[in-house]
Amino acid sequence: MAGQGVSTGKGTRRKVSPAVYRRRRVVVLGALIVVLALVAWGVFGLMSLMKDPAGPAAAATGTETPAVTPPATSASPSAPATPVCDEGRVKVTATTDKKVYGPKENPVLTLKVTNEGTVACPINIGTSQMEFLISSGQDRIFNSRDCMDKPNDLKKTLAPGKSETANFVWQRNRSVEGCRLITAKPGAGGATYVFQATLGQRTSDKAIFQLG
Repeated sequence: MAGQGVSTGKGTRRKVSPAVYRRRRVVVLGALIVVLALVAWGVFGLMSLMKDPAGPAAAATGTETPAVTPPATSASPSAPATPVCDEGRVKVTATTDKKVYGPKENPVLTLKVTNEGTVACPINIGTSQMEFLISSGQDRIFNSRDCMDKPNDLKKTLAPGKSETANFVWQRNRSVEGCRLITAKPGAGGATYVFQATLGQRTSDKAIFQLG
């Protein structure tokens, strides 16, 4: 209908109202604020991690491992000490086979060594260590060392409670050092004599007897 001046072609734009513009600005501004808030939060969090290295991750990796104490090794038991002989418990005694002898009887003198201790003792019981001594008062009558022929050593281990003995038959004679001949005889008729035995450094008590 020519003549009314109304155009409906596609090139014509509709004019946007001011209210629409305002709404769009509000939306854009809100979005910008959200973006800025997110950026600020991210920066703050990053700075916090940099300032506090002992955060959860660091704490997990920095956990102190308890020290492991190696088990104590028990000291190896030392070898038991070797028992030692108690020399003071080794005793020498002197005895005679009789207390009184007739005119024709020769006394049998006995030296006895006993280990009274609890540990075995090495002892030299050879004739080189023995002495049979007879005296009467201050008179030295006889000593087996004066005329000893080829003295020897005899070493033994004496167990606790054990003994060794040696016998010597006295011929009722006198002796002197060097084994010189003496014709004088010891007195008889009830004369009293003392016998003492020695083994090494050990000397017995006195044993007393009479010659008839």
